[in-house]
Amino acid sequence: MAGAMVARFLRQQFADFFFKGRFMPKTREQKQQMIEGLAGKFGKMKSAVFTAVSGYTMEDADALRRKGREQGVELMVTKKTLLARALKEAGVLVDETILEGSILTAVGLQDEVAPAKLIHEFFKDRESVRMVGGILEGKAMDAASVIQLAKLPSKQELLAKVVGSLNAPVSGFVRVLSDNLRGFLCALQAIKDRKAS
Repeated sequence: MAGAMVARFLRQQFADFFFKGRFMPKTREQKQQMIEGLAGKFGKMKSAVFTAVSGYTMEDADALRRKGREQGVELMVTKKTLLARALKEAGVLVDETILEGSILTAVGLQDEVAPAKLIHEFFKDRESVRMVGGILEGKAMDAASVIQLAKLPSKQELLAKVVGSLNAPVSGFVRVLSDNLRGFLCALQAIKDRKAS
């Protein structure tokens, strides 16, 4: 009798710990909080990419979130109805017909190109995943525009190119000065060798 009570208690504790609120339907209050949270992110974002996913595994999710954190991209899978309401609340007009099935949303808070580049590179070999659209500077983009955006260099790459082009004339000037100085020293050494012989 005591063993059955302990087993029932442990089952209940296990269920409460692992499943409480995870598989239960969301209340209106919870859904409204999710919508407000998403709308807040859409208000602060630089860009967002919407991706239709099927066959998206937990290993994919973990690896993608890890890469997203490194690049300043936040990832979330949301129901299309909640996503559409959050977009409306944020004042972003997106064609709701593109939001079909499970939608993975990548939101870039620091770099405009990072979400598109991250999704494009991570899923480029998978046919079960396709970009369906996105947002850049508060305006909706189609899938082709998102793919073009993904092929642009990132902000860090552009900054590196600017620094490299600013550095090129300075390093050329230093090279010319050092070559002249080296030539002058060679001439002095030659004069010294002639006088010594």
